[in-house]
Amino acid sequence: MSTSVDQAFVRQYEMDVHEAFQRQGSKLMNTVRTKTGVVGKSTTFQVIGKGTATTKARHGIIPPMNQQHTPVDCFLEDLYAGDWVDKLDELKLNIDEREAVARGGAMACGRAVDDQIITKLDSTSQTAITFTYTSIATILGSFLAVTEQLNENDVPDDGQRWGLLTPHAWSAAMVVPQFASADFVGSDLPFPGAAGRQVRTWLGVNWMMHTGLPGVSSATAKGFGYHRDAVGQAVAQGIAVDITWHGDRAAHWVNNSVSSGACLIEDTGVIEITINDTTALPAS
Repeated sequence: MSTSVDQAFVRQYEMDVHEAFQRQGSKLMNTVRTKTGVVGKSTTFQVIGKGTATTKARHGIIPPMNQQHTPVDCFLEDLYAGDWVDKLDELKLNIDEREAVARGGAMACGRAVDDQIITKLDSTSQTAITFTYTSIATILGSFLAVTEQLNENDVPDDGQRWGLLTPHAWSAAMVVPQFASADFVGSDLPFPGAAGRQVRTWLGVNWMMHTGLPGVSSATAKGFGYHRDAVGQAVAQGIAVDITWHGDRAAHWVNNSVSSGACLIEDTGVIEITINDTTALPAS
């Protein structure tokens, strides 16, 4: 149990526990290509190259396309989030401490999974697009530049394009009438409120705010535009909780764990967005 648990001991008649504000688990698990039930320390995602159609002479032999196959290895990491819950401390609490610790551990594991995915997004070698705050017109131009680059890279416009913005960039986007108005954005189905996500479908991209992006609140923050199939996630075990009694400690060990890993499958499917989170927002 946390050494500060005495702060939660019952002193009056407070009936509720408030968890510290935190990102509640993974927001990105369903936005990338996922392979579950992985056995072993790694798995492989296959990338098949482009084919080319050709002509042939009458009765001639059709030349094979010889599409290139490129294996991408995805290595697993075992992640844990656990804490002790002392039996006699529970007598002094009017909250379910084991449930609270289990819930907090599950959210911690979810955030770690997101960190794996974001690290791979950040490894793209594609030319970065600068998110500019000068005016509403330049913010709009930044969005258009991201979608234009995805189009130029032949990234499928099939509803599985995703965009990640820092909280400051999201606020800037809300100044743009075309982004904020329901007259322009999609219905957000089937994504509304899923896993704590606020998603706005606009310009063929499912835009989402994320607090775990590199450099959030700094002048060197980053966002990303990507296609679901450009990033892979391997899962041997999803987030699971185990509560075990330890008599020698007179306490329960509440542990969450997950075994997963991420990999960049196709570099051209990820566009980096550079964001200066210290820049003031334009007037609406």
